[in-house]
Amino acid sequence: MPRTRQELEDIERRILAPYAQFSGDTRGRAYPENPPTWRTHYQRDRDRVIHSRAFRRLEYKTQVFLNGSGDHYRTRLTHTIEVAAVSRNIASALRLNSDLAETIALAHDLGHSPFGHKGETALARLMKGHGGFEHNQHSLRIVEWLEQKYPDFPGLNLTWEVREGLAKHYTAYDHPNKRTGFNAKNSSLEAQIANLADEITYYSHDLDDGLDSELLSEQDLIQKVRIFAAAARLVKKEHGDLPDECRRYFIIRTIIDMQIHDVVNNSEALIRAARVNSADDVRRFPRALIQHSPARRETNRELRNYLYRNLYFNPVVHLPNLRAVKMLKELFNHFLKHPRQMGAGAQKRLKKIGLRRAVCDYIAGMTDRYVMLEYQRIFKKQNQ
Repeated sequence: MPRTRQELEDIERRILAPYAQFSGDTRGRAYPENPPTWRTHYQRDRDRVIHSRAFRRLEYKTQVFLNGSGDHYRTRLTHTIEVAAVSRNIASALRLNSDLAETIALAHDLGHSPFGHKGETALARLMKGHGGFEHNQHSLRIVEWLEQKYPDFPGLNLTWEVREGLAKHYTAYDHPNKRTGFNAKNSSLEAQIANLADEITYYSHDLDDGLDSELLSEQDLIQKVRIFAAAARLVKKEHGDLPDECRRYFIIRTIIDMQIHDVVNNSEALIRAARVNSADDVRRFPRALIQHSPARRETNRELRNYLYRNLYFNPVVHLPNLRAVKMLKELFNHFLKHPRQMGAGAQKRLKKIGLRRAVCDYIAGMTDRYVMLEYQRIFKKQNQ
């Protein structure tokens, strides 16, 4: 006999910690639905995210290097998949709900604009005084409204706990605005895991892409970044001399492993000291309980500062992104003047949400390459 949702929920209650978020205790969905037969509620949510158009578009959105710069650099999609894998790893180690942590991770960047954080900053400025733009809030707009594929409700109708994780996704890069309905001091431990997994992942893969592009050098990193130097020493001790590509891979893998071990050990101690006994106890607790140790936070800050100085604002990365963002701004202003040239879906929303928000939604949903194609189509035609 196939294993039913009720059996899966029973397994969760047997193996997960009492402060985990149990799928059987979900606060439900905005629109009532029959429960899944052979999946938990969070497994259904995961599948809906993966099958969404917004998820597929992440393949052609910038992580650090402008999309199309090289076949091996991370995109927003590969970043998302890596965050989901790290989230499952940490959640399993702490006996938390890995399905929920994975789903939040898979959905956390659905609302990201084209051209990475520079594109997000540009849209935020263009929307100043008109409700702003912040990609975590836009992720919620996508899953609650903009995706239109189900006959009985708008959006994906995800569970409250997944939407809570999106509303409260907070990292060094991400600072979401407050969202009505998610007023607890903290989110679930699973959502907190997705936050830290995001940081662990972009530190490591940005290092990897920086080395692959030769904008960063191992020797400079060894001299100036303690976590990289420690990982390099460990790889040398355990494996001796390795070919360049293999050595870099093992150093990055070791950094990720160090980060995960630190998060698991430190968070386990914090959870024990907090004496929480339920997921709602976690939400009422005044501080996040999934955290790096103070020493690791310091070395991470050192790594982040190094990446800003040497990678994110390196002219090879920074200037193409600035040129791309200029295209985004010009397209935005063009569609404000010519809204009938937007896609049919955006035009349908004009009366309901207003011109500027409709244009913002339309631009934010574009991939990097679609922005470039639209720019060429519109402005090349005007210049002929």
